Amino acid sequence: MAEKLKVTLTKSPIGAIPKQRATVEALGLKKIGAANELPDNEAVRGMIWHVKHLVKVEEI
Repeated sequence: MAEKLKVTLTKSPIGAIPKQRATVEALGLKKIGAANELPDNEAVRGMIWHVKHLVKVEEI
């Protein structure tokens, strides 16, 4: 696994269910195109898995 993950919001969470919107917010993403570097661990990967249709992930 990589040391960090760069997560970028690519689609709007407006039409998503509330739990997915909360997950996007918890990842630190507020606007489309916003990116955040997060540690690569099981908790973060699980959050990304739940909103994988809204985000783009790059390993750093």
